Amino acid sequence: MRILAITPIRVTEEELVRRQARYDRLSPPGVEVHLDNLTGPDAPRALDTADDVAASEALLTGQLADADPSRYDALLPDCVLDPVVGTGADLPLPLHGITRLSAHHLAGLGARLGAVARNRAIADELDRKLATYALVTSGPTAVMDLSFDAIADDAVWAAAAAETVSGLDVDVVLNACSAVDVGASATGPRLVDPTRLALELLGLPARTAVRA
Repeated sequence: MRILAITPIRVTEEELVRRQARYDRLSPPGVEVHLDNLTGPDAPRALDTADDVAASEALLTGQLADADPSRYDALLPDCVLDPVVGTGADLPLPLHGITRLSAHHLAGLGARLGAVARNRAIADELDRKLATYALVTSGPTAVMDLSFDAIADDAVWAAAAAETVSGLDVDVVLNACSAVDVGASATGPRLVDPTRLALELLGLPARTAVRA
């Protein structure tokens, strides 16, 4: 499966390379992800406000609509907020959502689900999106109050996530960022990398008799 992913924000070339390498590392056999940068003069540089989230989704809709069906089999926003997913946008290829895939899988296993996010704007939008999926969580997404730079700093993110996760009365916690590597939780609920899980699920048809 050849997947076109697009960042939800305009990132530097260095960050784009880092995120592409992460997809290369996480993609299972049968899944190949090509990551493009969000384009446009008004593309947000971070998702810090509700306006940033709305602008990101509008630009992603147009960019995903221009995808070449001869080059790709599916589309994937590089964002746990699943922008464009469920909007009814006219797209040339099937559209997958990182959170729609991962959260439904965890809920189907009977896990009590929670989530942690970098800031309030992301937390609010994630809660809204989970509600559209009819997924019940233990409560609102917990906020870590981290800067955008923390996304590329595994140590800072891991420390904040560990502290926040330890206080949640759930079984698993979605790490609400598509571009962060997370380790195993020493104590408390299990912190889940939704991107890793989503890619594993997308790879199932190549490893089984199942056909998407």
